[in-house]
Amino acid sequence: MVLKKSLPYLIAEIGQAHDGSLGILYSYIDAIAQIGVDAVKFQMHIAEAESSEHEPFRVQFSLEDKTRYDYWKRISFTLEQWKDIKQYCDRAGLDFICSPFSNLAVDWLEEIGVDCYKIGSGEVNNFLILEKIAQTGKPLILSSGMSSYTELDQTVTFLSGRNVDFSILQCTTAYPTKPEYYGLNVIQELKNRYNVPVGFSDHSAKMETCIAAATLGASILEFHVVFDRQLFGPDAKASLTISEAKQLVPAIQNIAIALAHPIVKNNNEAFVTLKQIFEKSLAINKKLPKSHILTFDDLEAKKPKNYGISASSYQSVIGKKLKSNKEQWDFLNEDDLL
Repeated sequence: MVLKKSLPYLIAEIGQAHDGSLGILYSYIDAIAQIGVDAVKFQMHIAEAESSEHEPFRVQFSLEDKTRYDYWKRISFTLEQWKDIKQYCDRAGLDFICSPFSNLAVDWLEEIGVDCYKIGSGEVNNFLILEKIAQTGKPLILSSGMSSYTELDQTVTFLSGRNVDFSILQCTTAYPTKPEYYGLNVIQELKNRYNVPVGFSDHSAKMETCIAAATLGASILEFHVVFDRQLFGPDAKASLTISEAKQLVPAIQNIAIALAHPIVKNNNEAFVTLKQIFEKSLAINKKLPKSHILTFDDLEAKKPKNYGISASSYQSVIGKKLKSNKEQWDFLNEDDLL
């Protein structure tokens, strides 16, 4: 992928959370710009091109729209409005990423001037739109949510044959996704199978999910955001709130820093001073006379290190005699033993 401001590359998705309101949409962009992500993601729905009056509701959530087609029409924007949205994102310092759901939407996005496309789970085997995107020469992020490996194999072969620069996201098409369906194991499986950048698209509404994906090496992380999960919209319950996203981003960045700096466990030179403080020396736990034969019950370990025999060597002193009287809590050294 050419879009690499940070690793992992962080995408906050507005999706349909704007509910057709430009005012709400711009408010989301302003809020997302303060989170620290790399990109903001949209969905471009052009009702006439992608749908019909026969499309059923995925979930009957709308009290305002008679059909899904009516919903797409109500929440859509004109090409000129989309151009303004793209420019606003540019000024906010956010990459503009959008999922097209029709070939006409690809034409619009090319006129707008996008650098990258995102394909939703339902379009993975839509080779018509994939061909259209391949002709643009732009990189592509592919969500694998509803696809089997057999289907993904076909799509990967299709894209590879057209020299498309693409990445794949593990995701689960369930809103919100329950923990048993996160599929975090699939991240490594996708890496091994396709040898392309692999990420995670989250619909869990839980911060820990993306943190776990980052720990497992996801190079792209996408999550929906919403001002409040009580708001209207098909994805609201599967989204993070803006305040949660603000907490999530530095957590992911810290994980990325940790992964980029592996610890060499056999090299503990950095702890020499601390080891001197925290490690312990053998001492006597009671007053003992000269010629006393030491037992385990006579011993204590006390800080600091190197003031007596190392506590790790306690077995070497058991059964030995004292050369002289010892006071309670005296350190025990080799010179004290016969």
